[in-house]
Amino acid sequence: MQTIAILVAAGRGVRAGPGGPKQYRPLNGRAILAWASEAFAHHPQIDAVRVVIHKDDFDLYEDAMQELTAHPKVLPPTTGGAERQDSVRLGLESLIQASPGRVLIHDAARPFIDAATISRVVDALDTHDGAIAALPVYDTVKRAAGDADTPIIADTLPRDALWRAQTPQAFHFDAILAAHRDAAGKALTDDAAVAEAAGLSVGLVAGSPNNMKITQAEDFGLAASLLSGKATTMEYRTGQGFDVHAFEEGARITICGIEIPHVKKLKGHSDADVGMHALTDALFGAVSEGDIGDHFPPSEPQWKGAPSRIFLEKAREVVLEKGGQITHCDITLMCEAPKIGPHRAAMRAALAEILQIDVARVSVKATTTERLGFTGREEGIAALATATVALPGS
Repeated sequence: MQTIAILVAAGRGVRAGPGGPKQYRPLNGRAILAWASEAFAHHPQIDAVRVVIHKDDFDLYEDAMQELTAHPKVLPPTTGGAERQDSVRLGLESLIQASPGRVLIHDAARPFIDAATISRVVDALDTHDGAIAALPVYDTVKRAAGDADTPIIADTLPRDALWRAQTPQAFHFDAILAAHRDAAGKALTDDAAVAEAAGLSVGLVAGSPNNMKITQAEDFGLAASLLSGKATTMEYRTGQGFDVHAFEEGARITICGIEIPHVKKLKGHSDADVGMHALTDALFGAVSEGDIGDHFPPSEPQWKGAPSRIFLEKAREVVLEKGGQITHCDITLMCEAPKIGPHRAAMRAALAEILQIDVARVSVKATTTERLGFTGREEGIAALATATVALPGS
């Protein structure tokens, strides 16, 4: 694993008001932690995600991350310490065996981190010891003096060189681990400060105004508004896929990832999973990325007998790399035999697991052609699939 993201989620968030730790509170139906984790898990430059949680929060974590715990990039959580700095250090220590080259550290209370900001921070490590997302300060900044309840202006600070730090903050793993070990017991406000104290060069890259940190109770209203606005900028596309495979001598077939005993098997270069092939083409079509043959040419021997989940996983990754989300898919299988009904639930579950979506977003149906055509003569099976994908609007 070359690049791992650590999400710091061990705090109590008391300033955010009642309702439990803020990172587990719902935002438009999902926990804040889930929104933040998903952005990193779906990013092509991130190989794994580890969440650092409070020792009392395992149940809260499981509830919040139920859609993501099976994601292949999401590692089991680890526990943090009394302060944020302690939690980051413990999170880094937990990755020693994985030995990543790079690590990103992100506040779980920032649910609106976008893929472009993540990429900028990661890419900056090519030329710096560390890099953070940040925004220039445009407001005039005053330094206060006097009583905290009735402060007065002491002076005005020059703003030309001031930036507002955000997360993620990215570093070369060995260097930031050593820096955190050296800084143990010191009160430093973020990981860039830890790196600075160790003499590391930390670059500034453009963050995003939407990359807010939910800190106080009133921030939830603003966050909900931002999420609503984000939803309105998504556009929905539909792709269609169709596939046919003939029968040949055999004793079982594989459809939608489920092996079914039968008097024949399906003929094909791979495992001939007609349902998965149709759905793979539908996903490629929804994002205008060709078809299954473009990505996995049948002329290449490496795909001989390959499990079709490889093709479907590739289609899923292509959608995610474009910042998209698979919102629904529907497959219609056309055959006289075998009977699909007894296996439909297992098929839906298998497809949902591969696509990393809820099973409620997967439909599998079957029909006959009333003994007409090649399917009616039981010469093969056909599949028609549609896939709906949400993509960031232009």
